[in-house]
Amino acid sequence: MEATHVRPGYEVWRPNRESARNKSTKALVALVLLISAALIVIIVFGGWERLQDTTMAIIALAWAGVYVLFAYLVSRWNRGVLPVAASLAVILAIFAGVATPAWFDRAKDGLSSPALPEEMLGLLTLLLIPVQLLLIVVAMVAFNQQWHIEEERPIRGAPLAGEDAAPSRA
Repeated sequence: MEATHVRPGYEVWRPNRESARNKSTKALVALVLLISAALIVIIVFGGWERLQDTTMAIIALAWAGVYVLFAYLVSRWNRGVLPVAASLAVILAIFAGVATPAWFDRAKDGLSSPALPEEMLGLLTLLLIPVQLLLIVVAMVAFNQQWHIEEERPIRGAPLAGEDAAPSRA
């Protein structure tokens, strides 16, 4: 039997998607993913001239694109991307922790400035770390909410499988 096949008179019901808590968690995960993507894009474009390698800038933009894609998938109740998002958040938090001091070190006289001030880029990069930690936490909370549970339940007023459509008269 295929996974999407439902018996006549029944409908697929996903009980764990109806609670306000689960809907809020889903929205929070998508929001944190979009905030992370926005921070990445601002940091990359704000410091584009001073990035040591354009390949890394392109990878960072691709990373932001993946986060936007994950936000879309999470908004459609796809729970499979949650552990991947959490693992990418761990890696990005490490990268941000390593990159933050470099932006602050560039804030000296005699060095040419990027589009955004170095202090602002350093602060945004530093802000990326707690945002990634929040993403890890909310993604794992959402993963444990069991969004994937499906049950069959009778459609109200419809005849159930094995029953006659017309009531019998005795």
